[in-house]
Amino acid sequence: MPYIIGLTAVIGIVVLQMTGAIPMDAVGGGLVIAAATFAAALAIAVHEAWTKKRGVLGWIVNIVVSFAGAFLAAQFGGPLVAIPLLMLVGGGGTSLAAAGEGVMSVALVLIMVVTLAGSSGALWLVNRRR
Repeated sequence: MPYIIGLTAVIGIVVLQMTGAIPMDAVGGGLVIAAATFAAALAIAVHEAWTKKRGVLGWIVNIVVSFAGAFLAAQFGGPLVAIPLLMLVGGGGTSLAAAGEGVMSVALVLIMVVTLAGSSGALWLVNRRR
């Protein structure tokens, strides 16, 4: 099921980008991307808590750990995705949004995958300690 959540999140972020719901010239673009990734991380946390039949404290821990893992993965994974993509394009643009729609779509997909992997990885680490 986490794979379905990840696939839905990837499709959702690409649809948002293709429909123009992510403004590329303002702060709102980053906020829309962050909202989509944190919604997907929340879905992974809720799914894990639901399937493992956690109590109230388990749900709270899952949500906090999932958000922390997603945030850390996004912070470290973002540059690891963006820098090679910008170098691949040729470095003509200073940002992924300026590089073009195709490059931006690939970057959004990769960043979503890295962020959700961080979220799932953090939950996996916590579950080893339980």
